[in-house]
Amino acid sequence: MARPKRQQERRAQLVEVARQIVVERGVLALRLTDVAKRAGLTPASVLYYFSALTDLLKEVQDQAVERFCSARAEAGREESDPRRRLVAMIRSGLPSGPDDELCRLLYELGTVARHDPAYAARYIDLCQRQVTLYVGILEAGAATGAFDLTDDVLSVARNLVVLEDGYGLHITMAVPTFDVATAERLLLGYAATATRCDLDPEVVR
Repeated sequence: MARPKRQQERRAQLVEVARQIVVERGVLALRLTDVAKRAGLTPASVLYYFSALTDLLKEVQDQAVERFCSARAEAGREESDPRRRLVAMIRSGLPSGPDDELCRLLYELGTVARHDPAYAARYIDLCQRQVTLYVGILEAGAATGAFDLTDDVLSVARNLVVLEDGYGLHITMAVPTFDVATAERLLLGYAATATRCDLDPEVVR
């Protein structure tokens, strides 16, 4: 039996290998044999560390969700002006471009979430965590008078998260529908309308 430290290292290796393959080929093309071959193991050996390929992918998903949420929580944290925090938050929710690995990974794993309740639960958590971050920024802005919300704070926060997801998916498609600059401009436009506040990055400095 492998020692605990060795087990941990091997599990981490398999998670990284699976992550790489999902980003390269997509989750629907992932096979247990692909993971085993790249890791230098047999399929049976992979199943020693993860009882099924779906369990391995759940670990990939957990790590991706945590990385994304942690990065978003840091966006604009040091900004005292709620306008700048909101702009920073919006920017942090969009892919950096078509090849943004973390965003592509989350979108790919979202395919599985359409059919597996366990995966879907993680995406519900991902959504709720982002909504909570937006609610904090919007409430702070409303309290200081920087924002005059046109709708209840939860609705505005949810709309921002869903718009980010939609634009982000189109940015990372094989043939992008939007570029990052256009998506950011459209998101800021909605946020400006919803908060009755000028959020032009050239103004909000």
